[in-house]
Amino acid sequence: MRVLYFAWVRERAGRAAEDVAPSAGVTTVSDLADFLAQLSPGHAAAFADRTRLRVAVNQEQAGFDSPVAANDEVAFFPPMTGG
Repeated sequence: MRVLYFAWVRERAGRAAEDVAPSAGVTTVSDLADFLAQLSPGHAAAFADRTRLRVAVNQEQAGFDSPVAANDEVAFFPPMTGG
């Protein structure tokens, strides 16, 4: 699974992207966030307040209850504002 991080999420996680192989029990974005939060203190900080995060699965906006699979690309980013 390819995971991308943007803006302050990238800064806290300490990387822009990474490939991960979570266990078979990781079936939703929320499960994935739980898994990622355990990787490092920076990851834990990035996922500490999920109300401040948005997510896309395979470049489509998704929610934390959305399913994920081994070959997916999952992106985490802060809410965007337009002008």
